[in-house]
Amino acid sequence: MAKILVTGGCGFIGSHTIVDLLENGFSVISIDDNSRSNAFSMNGIEQITGKKVKNYKVDLKNYDETRAVFQENTDIAGVIHFAAYKAVGESVAEPILYYENNLFGLINLLKCVDEFKVPDFVFSSSCTVYGNPDTIPVTEASPIKKAESPYGATKQMGEEIIANFTKRGTCSAILLRYFNPVGAHPSALIGELPIGKPQNLVPAITQTAVGKLPKMFVYGNDYPTRDGSCIRDYIHVCDIANAHTLAVQYLIDKKNKTACDIFNLGTGDGVTVLEAIQTFEEVSGVKLNYEIAPRRAGDVIAIYANNEAAVNVLGWKIKSDLKEMMRTAWAWELKIKEAEEKVKNN
Repeated sequence: MAKILVTGGCGFIGSHTIVDLLENGFSVISIDDNSRSNAFSMNGIEQITGKKVKNYKVDLKNYDETRAVFQENTDIAGVIHFAAYKAVGESVAEPILYYENNLFGLINLLKCVDEFKVPDFVFSSSCTVYGNPDTIPVTEASPIKKAESPYGATKQMGEEIIANFTKRGTCSAILLRYFNPVGAHPSALIGELPIGKPQNLVPAITQTAVGKLPKMFVYGNDYPTRDGSCIRDYIHVCDIANAHTLAVQYLIDKKNKTACDIFNLGTGDGVTVLEAIQTFEEVSGVKLNYEIAPRRAGDVIAIYANNEAAVNVLGWKIKSDLKEMMRTAWAWELKIKEAEEKVKNN
């Protein structure tokens, strides 16, 4: 069993990827400082898989503590790097916070990968690297335009750092540019749990529907799209997770074409914000209280993926449609509410 280090393993995509790795025969350890995640994700992982995963509560900006994890685990075969701040709006308000966290953590991690001769590295990138694309769907060869947010800029810089690092020939990497991961594990034992007010659409929808938020906002209805709201490519988190397992195996099997391969992860379908809301209402039976608000700084107008490379080269299969994404996200939100009410009543 190859041992994979997952950074940000208690987070939304990280926890689902750990489940997928374990179900496909890998051994896993995690690094997560829990500044933007909850340690109890590990309990959900254990309930789903029957396997306990060790999480090191380490801030990747602390080089010595990061290096100590590698010293203790000299048999790490690959790293999947999720640990980063990811809210577009927050990055516009706090750019230095994003540059410091997302880049310093990556650099410290790569120093350890280099020293301990870890051969394979998978990077959690984003469609934000494409900026506002001239044509959609975007392919991996689409131009990298000026980022619309500091978050997007950190992903662009992260990709460039990794591409330069792999030119040395000691480590191979895959950059996975994913679009909008949503939903939750079908067991409702792990899912997206934002700290504070949700910055992403689907948790804002479910928290409004369950009554945690009085209402939600749709930022802009005057974009040049079919209903005036932004267009995004929503993809189920379990499908995203499986792509990371496939990427790791692809590198282990030395099938990579270059030292740093790139794959888009999206469904290939563009969905407007208002269409996403309508789908949720249809699936849940709940009428959502939302209001149109002014455009939000950093938002791209419309983007969705050409996913042919991931499908044809990695053998990736998309299993869940938008209704399933909303259904599992809602089941997860209801599970959280049930747990919170139990705590309150005790």
